[in-house]
Amino acid sequence: MVFELLIYKKEAPLSFITINRPQAMNALSNALVEEFDMAFELVEGDDEIRSLIITGAGEKAFMAGADIGELKERDFLLARQQTKRRQQVFNRIAEMNIPVIAAVNGFALGAGLELAAACTLRVACEEARFGSPEVNLGIIPGDGATQRLPRLIGFGRAMEMVLTGDFVDAQRAYDMGLVNKVVPREDLMEVARKLAAKIASKAPLAIQCAKEAVNRSLEVGIYEGLAHESYLHAYTCATEDKKEGVAAFLEKRKPTFQGK
Repeated sequence: MVFELLIYKKEAPLSFITINRPQAMNALSNALVEEFDMAFELVEGDDEIRSLIITGAGEKAFMAGADIGELKERDFLLARQQTKRRQQVFNRIAEMNIPVIAAVNGFALGAGLELAAACTLRVACEEARFGSPEVNLGIIPGDGATQRLPRLIGFGRAMEMVLTGDFVDAQRAYDMGLVNKVVPREDLMEVARKLAAKIASKAPLAIQCAKEAVNRSLEVGIYEGLAHESYLHAYTCATEDKKEGVAAFLEKRKPTFQGK
């Protein structure tokens, strides 16, 4: 499949999506949304892929918001249609069976912050900046920030970011719990790759179920969450990977997981 606005690369068990609009600070356009959706279809349909890394082209931006030219044309109906579609595509990231790691190489603003927030984990270079500046344009976020930010960094901090539109630097983002690691720019992709490879080496079904259990913990009460965790634990205990994992531990060798 040929893409115009992103670069897709597979190096099993990893895959990489690079947003390739550096001349536009990798801004999110409607066409880019559709290419994301097609790329996610490739990832989800490939059993060899066990981790996905998303980053931006160039050194300035991961994604510096929405395409302003398109934003200018939005009225009520168009805004509702476009934000619903973007939320639908970003939800695919959150719900994907494999972990998705954002390698944030610069500005992650507006839609870029929302894209990063939809990912499973976030690694940022020291120059990265995060912000939800929509109020400066007389609007509010529409691609998930008001819902995902409170779950990541807490109600008060999310409210501050959304209401002020202020940017936070990478270290502040780490302190807030928005990113998992902050590294020098030259180490960004290598650190993201090592993190993705480490997770990819684990039992695929266990990773899928663990991700689902943690995701659902944010949506249900403690007892419903515990019941769901128990069910998913029992499910993984019935897999061939569980037998292999236990056997490898007892035999003091590295396990070979098959995702079965």
